[in-house]
Amino acid sequence: MIDLLHAGADIEAGSPPVDALTGQPILEVERDGVRYTILGTAHVSQASVDAVRALLAQRDFDAVAVELCEPRYQAMRDPDALAKLDLFRVIKEGKVGLVAANLALAGYQRRLSEQLGVEPGAEMRAAIDEGIARALPVWRIDRDVAITLKRAAAAVGFWERMLMMSGLFTSLFVSEKVEEEDIERLKEGDLLESTFSEFARQREPLYRALIAERDAYMAAALRQEASTGTRPNAVLVVIGAGHLAGLAKQLESATEAPAELRSRLKELPPGTNWGTWITVIVAALVIGGFIYGFSQSPELGFNVVLKWVLTTGVLGAVGCAIAGGHPLSILGAFLASPLTPLHPALSSGMVSAMIEAWKRKPVVQDFAHLRDDVTTLGGWWRNRVSRVLLNFFLTNLGTMLGVYIGGWAMIKTLLGS
Repeated sequence: MIDLLHAGADIEAGSPPVDALTGQPILEVERDGVRYTILGTAHVSQASVDAVRALLAQRDFDAVAVELCEPRYQAMRDPDALAKLDLFRVIKEGKVGLVAANLALAGYQRRLSEQLGVEPGAEMRAAIDEGIARALPVWRIDRDVAITLKRAAAAVGFWERMLMMSGLFTSLFVSEKVEEEDIERLKEGDLLESTFSEFARQREPLYRALIAERDAYMAAALRQEASTGTRPNAVLVVIGAGHLAGLAKQLESATEAPAELRSRLKELPPGTNWGTWITVIVAALVIGGFIYGFSQSPELGFNVVLKWVLTTGVLGAVGCAIAGGHPLSILGAFLASPLTPLHPALSSGMVSAMIEAWKRKPVVQDFAHLRDDVTTLGGWWRNRVSRVLLNFFLTNLGTMLGVYIGGWAMIKTLLGS
């Protein structure tokens, strides 16, 4: 491995200024006859954008590799991708959380770009644009962000998972001005990594899923791409500076076949059954409570059912109302909430969100303004797309509270009999 922190001395005359590369974190690794020039970038830095352009202008490369997965690459190449979002499909396929998380990150990015005058990820866009302009293949070497988040969530316990997920949505409740210390952290690594940086450093399994595994995955992707088709002589690799050392080490020393390594690192951990068991237990207790109540007297049974329906239904409807739901969405939440704990495939949030998307179908302007609207808390309620997502979450939250409160009310009623 060659350290080129002061790269640029051998650049030929007539090319862009050498200053663009001075002090930039660059490592060079040779593996299987291919020279990889790895540029560690800051995702909110104009200097990193300049360094990418300088390297491509001043050196000959056969390919460009970027720290992007295919979905993020397509989103970057297609600014209108959000306009093609099928809300009904997102809700039915259970991808509301992933879409909301991506929107929260997008809002955070937009605030950064407004504050710094540089779009986060601009160096990746520069690498893509410059590579395409030079007719170079652009390799997308990062692991799909959805897989990374799922593996990270599986690496920690329930409460730690809740804390981790809250990090994604913290940006919704803070002031629009991004704190200086947050900006400095973002200069050290990518947005996903920086969002969880403090949390990940204290938990080795989370660090492994978010950072170390991606280092290994990207190194394997480079080796696999280089072995496909015409073998390149030189590849420019543009990654966040936080991955520089780890990727270089993996690229030098990894011995496992790259295709097998990537496949293994893309495997989703087996699902746990605790959620199913909780649903079964709650359903059994509720139905058992109904049966016991009616066995004592019709009046008691009716009273127990009424308390359950009103408590869960009202709180589910309140959650939908807080999300700014349509009256029919609120009614749907009220009707579905008492049934949610009794049927694992039924979600009150899914019902209310589907009705909301149907009654207040987002228009072109909602999709066009979505990136701007999610930069503020009020914007999430103002935009019809993000409001559907809020409807899903807040209705489910209200129902969950209703289950606990309604269950306790049932127990008190039965014991008082």
